[in-house]
Amino acid sequence: MTDPHAASRPTQAVILAGGQGSRLRPYTDDRPKPMVEIPGTGTPIIGHQLVWLAEEGVTDVVVSCGHLAEVLQDWLKTADLPVDVTTVVETEPLGRGGGLKYAAARLPRPDRPWYATNGDIWTRFSLREMADFHTERDAIATLALARPRIPWGAVQTDGFGHITDFIEAPPTTYEINAGVYVFSPAFAGLLPERGDHERTTFPHLARERRLAGFPIPQGAYWRAIDTAKDLTEAAKELAAQGRRGPTEGQG
Repeated sequence: MTDPHAASRPTQAVILAGGQGSRLRPYTDDRPKPMVEIPGTGTPIIGHQLVWLAEEGVTDVVVSCGHLAEVLQDWLKTADLPVDVTTVVETEPLGRGGGLKYAAARLPRPDRPWYATNGDIWTRFSLREMADFHTERDAIATLALARPRIPWGAVQTDGFGHITDFIEAPPTTYEINAGVYVFSPAFAGLLPERGDHERTTFPHLARERRLAGFPIPQGAYWRAIDTAKDLTEAAKELAAQGRRGPTEGQG
């Protein structure tokens, strides 16, 4: 049976891998953030991302490099990659929006939709479902939305001020930008040459109701690797799952 959505799903993606990763030092003293290994896997963050993208039907990836770009490029040359990878390096800082535009210019099919992800995201959920969600809402851009766990225990009270329960690290009630995107072909033309698209392009699209938010499904794994603590937590979660890789539980 023919899948009516298959033709509209992206087969190309951009990974934004140029950040300094200062909060992950000393891990990032000699490598860019996406090259930091997830403990217990023997594979850097970007390696997990490339496998995930390939599993979701992506065949071509453009990696936008910056800090210690040569370390990432050298790894890509020797790794057994499941997709075709092109790298680009900004000759001068362009900001997040400008960097995304610069990388998008190297996509092999500029007239087709594309995914993008930040280089520090370790996750597993259906990009195909997210792409269908994007198409059904006629959006120009769709953001994945996560509900991360807050780093403290929470207290529940009743209407009289009595404490009724303690909840360890509950999910926040707010949805956040999860750093994974689906973009229509027209999106690249709306990006600034320099600057931050989250302060320019995204608000403009939101006012026009052309910006969609796809909630990451309940039970899907998501974690942004920002600090050494995130690496420790990721290792614990991986061990708890019998070292099968991320399959459950938003971080």
